[in-house]
Amino acid sequence: MSFGPPLPRSSFVLALLFSAPVLGDDLFLDDQPLPQVLTATRLKQSAAAVPGSMTVIDSELIKASGARDISELLRLVPGMMVGNINGNQAAVNYHGTSASEARRMQVLIDGRSVYRAGLATVDWSDIPVAMEDIERIEVFRGPNTVSYGANALMAVVNVITRAPANSHGTRMKITRGQRGISDWYASQGTGWDSGDLRLSLSGQEDDGFDTDRTGADYRDSRRLNRFSLAVSQTLNEQQSLDWQLNAKDGSNQRPYTYRPVFSGITSAGNNSDVIAKDYASSVRWNLDIHPDHSLYVQGSAQHWDRQQTWRACDAEVSFSPELTRLWQLNPNYTERLARHMERFTGTGAPAGTPAEQALGNQVLEQWRNGARQTICGDIDQSARESRYDLEVQDTLSLSDSLRLVSGVNYRYDRADSETYFNGTLDDTTWRAFGQLEWRASEHWLLQGGAMFENTQMIGSSLTPRVAVNYLINPRHGLRAVYSEAVRSPDMFENSVNWSYRVTNLSPGAYGQSSARYFVKTRGPGDLDQEHMRSRELGYNGFFADLGLNVDVKLFYDEITGMISEPLRNNQFIASNSNSARFTGTETQLDWHVSSNDRLRLTYAYVDANASNPRDEQQSARNSGSAGWLRDWGNGWNSALFYYGDDALNGYGFERVDTRVAKRIALGRANLELAGILQQRLDNQPTTFVDNRYDSRHVLYVSAQLEF
Repeated sequence: MSFGPPLPRSSFVLALLFSAPVLGDDLFLDDQPLPQVLTATRLKQSAAAVPGSMTVIDSELIKASGARDISELLRLVPGMMVGNINGNQAAVNYHGTSASEARRMQVLIDGRSVYRAGLATVDWSDIPVAMEDIERIEVFRGPNTVSYGANALMAVVNVITRAPANSHGTRMKITRGQRGISDWYASQGTGWDSGDLRLSLSGQEDDGFDTDRTGADYRDSRRLNRFSLAVSQTLNEQQSLDWQLNAKDGSNQRPYTYRPVFSGITSAGNNSDVIAKDYASSVRWNLDIHPDHSLYVQGSAQHWDRQQTWRACDAEVSFSPELTRLWQLNPNYTERLARHMERFTGTGAPAGTPAEQALGNQVLEQWRNGARQTICGDIDQSARESRYDLEVQDTLSLSDSLRLVSGVNYRYDRADSETYFNGTLDDTTWRAFGQLEWRASEHWLLQGGAMFENTQMIGSSLTPRVAVNYLINPRHGLRAVYSEAVRSPDMFENSVNWSYRVTNLSPGAYGQSSARYFVKTRGPGDLDQEHMRSRELGYNGFFADLGLNVDVKLFYDEITGMISEPLRNNQFIASNSNSARFTGTETQLDWHVSSNDRLRLTYAYVDANASNPRDEQQSARNSGSAGWLRDWGNGWNSALFYYGDDALNGYGFERVDTRVAKRIALGRANLELAGILQQRLDNQPTTFVDNRYDSRHVLYVSAQLEF
């Protein structure tokens, strides 16, 4: 696939859409049911009526893709930038920003946020949901603070799992392949007079990338097991109860990246792996007051536990109280001194303030007197985060032309880490939201909404959205949208209290078996929210007689007050001093050519311009996907997908995925055998220079039995 200039391509698509031969009589037929989405405004709407751009990845696409992770599925979303920090850490951003900190997209599982509380990221590999349990994924492509609060700055991904009522019977699946791929899944669904239940267990393994930039083995495999229980129960004609329990346990290898600061020290470490445990529960009470009025109350609790301990070696002077005070005076001066101790031993401390030079000379004297000896100890970089969430939502049809959704939300977040926070931090958030939809006439749909949010750590914000949709008919609509959004700085950015207590020191440091490393970092404590202003023009159409869905979007997004500096212990300079602008166009086309063939195309042109070059790293100017799904009959089906982008963090990406499957009837049971081949067309690392495979292709096979 070649990527051309954006505007001519968009003009061609728009011309195609509104040409009379294509529309024909289909334009005026509206008696067929329309597919509906929920994520955009919390109201059920047809795609043509949504105040923004939507992508729906349905169960057919999920299965045909052969994807093993949610992040891989998001390659099917136009404008979604999918990369890898390492083999078990995906980096996903909509339109871009930093390649390593994915902090500006809300991710929901059945409406429950999995955006971590303290470190403000999404652990894509550790989400406790199996791919086989996912019914569809709805992606709102654009800011949606109005509906989901701060952190829904650039997009919302809502993963919707299969209803227990649609999960009856037994399913078992195994997957094996190259690169250590070893997955399994088993589920049992059943029902009774007033309810349904689905229990699923699953596991996943692979070896990650093969080698780093030097050709050495890359330590980034993953091993995990998951548990999921979903129950839906009807209480009476008006009330029902849905509840879920989810858990995940596993380990993620981490490349050992610590390098001693002082010369002449050899690090003895080789393992900084993470033991990851996730727990989640939710319960939702639904009340249908009458056909035009419904209410729900939902509560959820989540806990993330990341245990990471490792051993490091450095010079004894690393624990010098004088060196610690010097670091607090001037980190740059201290780092210069520490990295060149031998050079300054004979000449004295480098030029600086009198206080800096005095402390520097004391440190040099300690170095001369033996504090250069190698000393090793244990480092605990573990973190635990918890979230408790309670939400009430009311949906009311005030008339045939007026609908209102409103609600309130309370959330409590807590983060606990000796290393990152020197203890515990917590935060509370209150929200009130509303969205009004008014059908002013047969063709005009006006929508407006706002979210008021108050957090203990940051303060209050009010974010609005207004949209005008012109419905040519119920299946074809033009839209103009203006929205504002915010992202609150997370606990780590704003209030980090970062230092390492090293234990089991051998030999002891200044006579102690436990001591603090000299590098200490404090967050500013007064960061403001990031702000986005977004303008969008678009078209969405469903050509029923052709089986064709089309969406075209033009966008202009501006972010101010961006927090984008490196968030590292020795270079932590968090501030609201940056900004970014994203402009461009996106197109997606989903065409059921016949009952046997389906074609799907996406393309995005994103022009990113940021004050900090890091905020352009994860923005590919051109990206897209193409897919062909085919049912050959006699139980055979196949899928062919292409994914490409011209540069994520400087590295291009092109891959072709092929899946071939055969379904075999075995009495009352069905067996499906499938083979998936992924072939890279480029020969570049993935996102970062160390992310390399020895072979450009990977093959894995699966067998699934249903009865």
